[in-house]
Amino acid sequence: MSQIQWLSVFVLLFAVSHSTAEVTTEPVPYTHDGVQLQGYLAIPDGEVRGAVLVVHEWWGHNEYAQMRARMLAELGYVAFAVDMYGKGKVTDSPEQAGQWAGEVTSDRALYRARATAGLEAFKATEHVTDGMKIAAIGYCFGGTTVTELAYSGADLVGVVAFHGNPKPPLPDDQITAAILFCHGGADPLVPDDAIKAATAGLDAKNVDWQLIRYAGAKHAFSNPKADTYGLPPVGYDEKADKRSWAHMRVFFDEIFTGP
Repeated sequence: MSQIQWLSVFVLLFAVSHSTAEVTTEPVPYTHDGVQLQGYLAIPDGEVRGAVLVVHEWWGHNEYAQMRARMLAELGYVAFAVDMYGKGKVTDSPEQAGQWAGEVTSDRALYRARATAGLEAFKATEHVTDGMKIAAIGYCFGGTTVTELAYSGADLVGVVAFHGNPKPPLPDDQITAAILFCHGGADPLVPDDAIKAATAGLDAKNVDWQLIRYAGAKHAFSNPKADTYGLPPVGYDEKADKRSWAHMRVFFDEIFTGP
């Protein structure tokens, strides 16, 4: 069996091992600026601890983002995987992914507005009740997206950026969310200067932030499919994946149970 076939089997087993009959899922269509979008809602069976928004990698709203939403639901969070590009816009092509991501990120106001539209669609569901705390997590492109959402002043208790590439906040940004950066120690796509600039900007605004680095981990370290894309800077790291998820859970215990 080839390496790609083994990885495909691993991804399938990973998804199956994190899915359960106790989680109900449903598509949620919504629009922004004339673009038809479709989110994915994962609802736990039983007591709900809070609500979590999930933002996909630059490949688009794919099964990986949906899997993470289901995993969150298994932990007791109602979760919503947003769509940043448009219904059906999913690819394995770096060129196409880069084009779609660029169309959204080239205008920072549009970028934040598109993410906010997903948040509002989530809040409009019956599963997010008045006063419920909401957090957001994102991967790669999605990690950058959730920091922009936090910078916009969105009503979030916290965000977790897994191997994102954050910019410094803008001078007028009013940030209330706590931020956890989970960053690969061997990520060549996100230079140290970028992280330093972002965290310096957050320090200037007295934002509660944390940065955890995982030794030897490349970009996209949390995605079991990462090695199949044939991109040298990108690679799966099982240890970093498990550690970062555990660190997210500790962070959530703090922000969801605190005052």
